[in-house]
Amino acid sequence: MKPSKHNIITPIKNSDQFFIANLLSGNADIITNQIVDEINHGTYPKPNELLEKGYWVDELEEKKLYQQKYLEFIDNRDTDEVQLFFVSTYACNFACSYCYQDEYAPKAKKCENELTDAFFRYIDKAFASRNKYITLFGGEPLLNTPAQREFLTYFITQANQRNLSIALVTNGYHLHEYVDLLKTAKIKEIQVTLDGTAAIHNQRRMLKGGQGSFEQIAKGIDSSLNAQLPINLRMVIDKENINDLPELSTFAIEKGWTTNPLFKTQLGRNYELHHCQSAQQKLYTRLDIYQDIFELLQSYPHILEFHKPAFSISKFLFEQGELPEPLFDACPGTKTEWAFDYTGKIYSCTATVGKEGEELGIFHPEVQLNSDVVEQWEERDVLSIEKCKTCALQLACGGGCASVAKNINGSICSPDCRPVDQLMSLGIAHYFKEI
Repeated sequence: MKPSKHNIITPIKNSDQFFIANLLSGNADIITNQIVDEINHGTYPKPNELLEKGYWVDELEEKKLYQQKYLEFIDNRDTDEVQLFFVSTYACNFACSYCYQDEYAPKAKKCENELTDAFFRYIDKAFASRNKYITLFGGEPLLNTPAQREFLTYFITQANQRNLSIALVTNGYHLHEYVDLLKTAKIKEIQVTLDGTAAIHNQRRMLKGGQGSFEQIAKGIDSSLNAQLPINLRMVIDKENINDLPELSTFAIEKGWTTNPLFKTQLGRNYELHHCQSAQQKLYTRLDIYQDIFELLQSYPHILEFHKPAFSISKFLFEQGELPEPLFDACPGTKTEWAFDYTGKIYSCTATVGKEGEELGIFHPEVQLNSDVVEQWEERDVLSIEKCKTCALQLACGGGCASVAKNINGSICSPDCRPVDQLMSLGIAHYFKEI
């Protein structure tokens, strides 16, 4: 018998205790430093307890369990709902300070009904057996122009005929004007971004003419919630605006948004995706951003009414009372996510859509798919990434984002590592502080 190679052991922040989790066996405990040593050196006085929890293992039995869990993961993923992104335009009315699409977006042109029809014909056939929904992406899918309104009206008609739900990722500036049209669709959610309260947000997410956008977006959120349209409010964080998180939380609470069951939130990290940002000093690492969020929560606990950070698996464990299933693959590209645009091209995901050289094929004017490249995306998981095979964090990290990994390492079959043990250190300290 020996310690499981899937044990994740991390000190709990601001504590003399440790957290141990094993996603393969599904067990987790808060333990002392002495027990850490006893687990690692085989001197724990009650070995049967460790065997039952999977912290000590027979290597052959653990390998069998790993294979079983992997097959279950693949089976479940093959029946998961597929998200199909569609970009009808790369044009945008905003001049966001951190836009990553500005350097490679193709020339604007109207998305004709012929192209929309080709998209629906393609997904009708390619994803005939899968539960699916469509997310309208951009650019900005809710530009207030006759051409864009005509496109969206026709697109909703086609989706409704197939009983398909639609989600939108929008800057929200013209959301209020589109609510009546969106009410005719089966809306899954509308993702809108506010990067803080008005003064901060307007410095980061302004119109191309320099005008602020905060009030119009807030108006659109109110209109959507009043129309029973679900809102997913996103705040993109870096070192310039993180300290406004408490104020934005207060604003959302006072607006009554946070008590509405149709309202949810997410925090996004501003980071380099495809090209170098000019102010790299303002960007956070994955760990540093959550260290600062952890400290903000200590001083401003009302933030939790607005957003509860995941801290890797910590929030899940706290809310569900159990660990999540092992994550053998964190990248949805070509598995549960695809992206398409108005030029007729097919991409793996939102991180690659519109980027020259990342195309996987076309759906218009004919259908062509680069099956060799698609296969590379489909086969990417922790079993195909060499560095993941011996990493104790693999089943919580899942290998990270393939697109980011390619940007950093030159290959999608390389890791985009997540500091899950250090995030757990923060999360367990936060969510289980009374234990």
